[in-house]
Amino acid sequence: MTLPVFGQPGTGVRFDWGLSGAAELGRVCAVLVVVDVLSFTTSVEVAVSRGMRVHPFPWGAQAAEFAARIGAVAAVGRGAVDERHPWSLSPAALRVAPVVPDLVLPSPNGSAICAAASSTGTPLVTACLRNAAAVGRWLRAEGYGSVDRPVGVVAAGERWPDGTLRPCVEDQLGAALVLDALATAPGGLSIEAAVVLTVLGGIPDLGAAIRGCVSGRELIARGFGEDVELAARTGLSSTVPVLRNGVLTAA
Repeated sequence: MTLPVFGQPGTGVRFDWGLSGAAELGRVCAVLVVVDVLSFTTSVEVAVSRGMRVHPFPWGAQAAEFAARIGAVAAVGRGAVDERHPWSLSPAALRVAPVVPDLVLPSPNGSAICAAASSTGTPLVTACLRNAAAVGRWLRAEGYGSVDRPVGVVAAGERWPDGTLRPCVEDQLGAALVLDALATAPGGLSIEAAVVLTVLGGIPDLGAAIRGCVSGRELIARGFGEDVELAARTGLSSTVPVLRNGVLTAA
């Protein structure tokens, strides 16, 4: 059992990493913000902006079977895109794929966190570089950010080959942008959130950082440089995807 201190009590805006961090903050926060820049939450922003309802689903599970049960389309892996299955975890692919009413979007990190939070009923929104400022404005307008209604910002992180969490630059920067938009929240930032926020001062070009970080370079090397370019753009979107009844739709 974790100690109450791990929930960062007494503050209005809190921060943690990964599925375990989300579970801890989800116990004590009024709302969670999930950040998975390359690529789940960027893909969600693109899809929801185009009018699709996104169903988060854990990676490796039977997404196609679930999609068939609910009358949705299941996204495939980036490398499996073809004319019959143009929907994937690639933001670039989703930008040009046909619009469908319901899209099941599995991923090992951000989507898994959203699916787990959905089962507990914790209110949740998703953020990326493209919509971080809009997410922050929406949270403040909804009255979040006080000690009584704290926000938990969760950087999803990536995975090492053994399945353990790999903290990553892109999600830390995305989380920092959300925290910047919440910096004047009445409950103040926890030390963990404040430390993450300080990284913005040392990174003059966020786009260059996303392209040059390990995850960005990995995707570029695999031929998905357009995904990195889309994810590296800051402040372009006013879309705030909110998880309601297990589905991400625009606020």
